[in-house]
Amino acid sequence: MSLENAAPEIKLAIDLIMLLEDNQIEPQVALAALEIVRRDLQKKAREENHAEETK
Repeated sequence: MSLENAAPEIKLAIDLIMLLEDNQIEPQVALAALEIVRRDLQKKAREENHAEETK
C-alpha cells in the first residue's frame, strides 16, 4: 500500500513519528505530550458534539 493511498490518520501518524524522531524526542516525553493532546482533542470533540446537539 502506498502512502498516498493511506488513510488520513495513517499519514498523520507517520508525520508525527517523523517529527518526533527528527527532533530526538524521548519516548516518555512524547507519550506524555500525546496524552495531553489526546485529552484536549477529546474535550474539543465533546464540545463540538454538544454544540451540534443544541442546534
